Amino acid sequence: MIYLDNAATSYPKPNEVINAVNKSFVLYGANPGRSGHNFSWNTAMAVYSAREKLNEFFDGYGSEYVSFTQNCTYALNLAIKGVVKKGDHVIISSLEHNSVSRPVYTLNEKGIITYSVFKVTHNEEETLLNLKNEITEKTKLIVVTAVSNVFGDILPIEKISQVAKKYGILLFVDGAQGAGVVPLKMKKQGINCLCIPGHKSLLGPMGTGAVLHDGCIAESIIEGGTGTDSFSLTQPQVFPEKLESGTINVPGICGLKKGIEIISMYGVNNVFKDETELMKLMFNELMSMRNIILYRNEYNEESFAPIIAFNVKGKHSEEVANLFNENGVAVRGGFHCSPLAHKTYGTESTGAVRVSPSRFTTKKDVNYVLNLLQKIAINKKM
Repeated sequence: MIYLDNAATSYPKPNEVINAVNKSFVLYGANPGRSGHNFSWNTAMAVYSAREKLNEFFDGYGSEYVSFTQNCTYALNLAIKGVVKKGDHVIISSLEHNSVSRPVYTLNEKGIITYSVFKVTHNEEETLLNLKNEITEKTKLIVVTAVSNVFGDILPIEKISQVAKKYGILLFVDGAQGAGVVPLKMKKQGINCLCIPGHKSLLGPMGTGAVLHDGCIAESIIEGGTGTDSFSLTQPQVFPEKLESGTINVPGICGLKKGIEIISMYGVNNVFKDETELMKLMFNELMSMRNIILYRNEYNEESFAPIIAFNVKGKHSEEVANLFNENGVAVRGGFHCSPLAHKTYGTESTGAVRVSPSRFTTKKDVNYVLNLLQKIAINKKM
C-alpha cells in the first residue's frame, strides 16, 4: 500500500515511537500524581518531561501551560469555550475545520456569542483586510488554522497576530495540519493559544493532543480528579491541573514525546522541504494531465503546505479515492470535515481528492500515483 493520507493521521509510525509506547507500559505503569510511591513519581516525571519537550518545540510560555488532551478537537473546544463569555464576538477564517466552526456555531446558537467569518484568498493583503473588516468592539477572539487541512493554504499567522494585538484580541491557532510541517513558534508569532494533535505530522499515536497557552484560558470545560487539592470541591486554579482532569494517556504521551524528538532532530524545515519537493513533482505533472481540476495556478511553497487537492472531471472525489484504494493507494476523498473550505474553493458539490505525503513518501510512490491517475482521468481500464 502507498499511504498518502498523512493529513488524516501519519503512517507508518517510526519504530522509536512504537518502542516508547511499549516501554511505557513497563516503566511508567502507575498513575501520575495520584500516589506517593516512586512508581507514580517516575511516571509523573515522564509526563512532565513531555510537557517540557512540547513547550520547547513550540516556543511556549512554560511547561505548566501545556495540558494534554485526547486530540486537537478537544483541545480547541477546551480553549475556545474556556475564554469566551456572553456577548463576546469571535472571528474565524473561511478555511476552518469543523473542530473550530462547530463549537463556535454552537455557542452562537445558544446565544452566548456572535461570530463572523473572514475570507482567505491567495492575496495576503486582501486576506488581512477581510479580517480587519470583521472586527467589532466586542471581538474577543480570532481563531485560525495554521494550514488548511484540505487545500494546504498557509495562513499569515504573524501578520494576523499583529492585527489581533493592535485591537487587544486573543489569537488562537489550530495547529492540526501545521504542527511538525511548518514552524509554529508561539512567542515569536504572537500566538496566545496553540492546539495540536499528536498523531499527524508529530508522528505520535492517535488519541493524543495538547493545548498550549499563555495563561489566557480562564475556565475549564471539565472538572474532576487532578491528584491535587483533593478535599476541595472546586477545580484547582493552577495550570496544568486546571485543564487536565482524570487519568491521562501516559503511553500516548510517551510516544508523542519521542515523535517530537525525531522531528526536532530531523528539522521541521527539512520535513517541509522533502514533502514540498514531492508535491511540486506531482503538481507539475497534474497541470499537464487531461480532465484534472486543480485549485491553484502554481505551486508556491511560501503560501502552500505540501498538500494537493484536486478533482477529476465527471467524477465525485469519493469515487476517485475508491479507485485509488482498489489499486493499493490510500488518499482522502469527500469533504474532509471542512465545509467552509469547500465553499471557499467552490467544491461543495464534489468535495476534493487530497494527497498528503510524509517524510517517508518516495518519488517512486508519487510516480506510481501519477500513472494511476492518468488512467483514471481518461477512464482507462486498470
